[in-house]
Amino acid sequence: MNNEKVFNRWLIVVGAILIQLCLGAIYAWSVFRIPLQDKLDITPTQASLPFSFVLIFFALSTVIGGRWQDKSGPRTVAIAGGIMLGIGMILASFAKSLAAVILFYGVVSGIGIGLAYVCPISAGVKWFPDKRGLITGLSVAGFGAGALIVAPLARSLIDTIGVFNTFRILGIIFFVLVFIGALILRNPPAGYKPVGWNPPAVTASRKVDFSAKEMLSTGQFYLIWLMYFIGCASGLMVIGQTSPIGQELAKYTKEAAALGVSLLAIFNALGRIFWGKISDSFGRMKTLFLMFLICGLAILSYNLIATAPVWFWFGISLVGFCFGGYLALFPAITADLFGTKSVGVNYGFVFTAYGVGGLLSNIFAPRVKELTGGYSVAFIVTGILCLIGAILTFLVKPRKA
Repeated sequence: MNNEKVFNRWLIVVGAILIQLCLGAIYAWSVFRIPLQDKLDITPTQASLPFSFVLIFFALSTVIGGRWQDKSGPRTVAIAGGIMLGIGMILASFAKSLAAVILFYGVVSGIGIGLAYVCPISAGVKWFPDKRGLITGLSVAGFGAGALIVAPLARSLIDTIGVFNTFRILGIIFFVLVFIGALILRNPPAGYKPVGWNPPAVTASRKVDFSAKEMLSTGQFYLIWLMYFIGCASGLMVIGQTSPIGQELAKYTKEAAALGVSLLAIFNALGRIFWGKISDSFGRMKTLFLMFLICGLAILSYNLIATAPVWFWFGISLVGFCFGGYLALFPAITADLFGTKSVGVNYGFVFTAYGVGGLLSNIFAPRVKELTGGYSVAFIVTGILCLIGAILTFLVKPRKA
């Protein structure tokens, strides 16, 4: 069935990018960390908690959002997510304590992000079975680029109106833009396939679509979950601490460090498109191997920043580039291994690795800083984890047509 004359499937990408630009603003958290730390008189570890909580509730709610959108379609769920994201940030703007910021920004907004996030990805892999890696890369590229726009904007707003008023302004903006993007989303009609594309032949003995319960009973799920955890933990540790690292290790100004957040966001977005496209032809696991190897070496080299500040720019570029690739490849890997029928909820379960990785790594890094006076141990541990991730790619057994 060909329905592209009725609906241009590339509009799904437009809606996806618009939504993800807003959701990806969480990657600009390092710009908020020090102002929040000063405003509430809290430690670096405490100031990192809202970011850690938003990541874990973001990840957990993708399971709910995935199951919901598998049944009701992506539009309603994305709108609900946009409402919760906006309300959470607006309520956080009235917070007077760290606990309130964690509750409203970390929990309420985190749930909203998770509900909305899975919708454009699920719709994309259904509309583009012929370009699965590329389309997941494009679908989440906006998420990676969100901090590119929000970091300098937030930095300017914080200096002008304060950190809490900045939450309120951004909450209103995000709600409006997510709502507009959600109106574009929809699933393809039953039996849809792109013009000129035929699905690979399926043998009678090969299972095509797995339910969440069936997926969770396979060893492959836990293997790719562990790999995703490693990639997310390493990338999110750097993302969450980019501004402080720039100021404390490289001795840059807060404006220059905020520029570093934007540079990381650029490479984060580019990596999603680049690695997604490469994986369509080069293979998912071979591509992942290269990404883990590059990311691991880059993070280990972060120990050079104190003596060679210029490495700050190279390091964040490489880590952002690889981290973006993880977010592009794992939705495609989930669809490759377990089918597209329940891809929303299935990827939601895989995506919990993102939340756990973000929670642990963003507590780990500032805590190491408090205990040792530097980030060196954190860089070594996460760098080695990435090299282990590269080895694990050899254990995944892709399904063959």
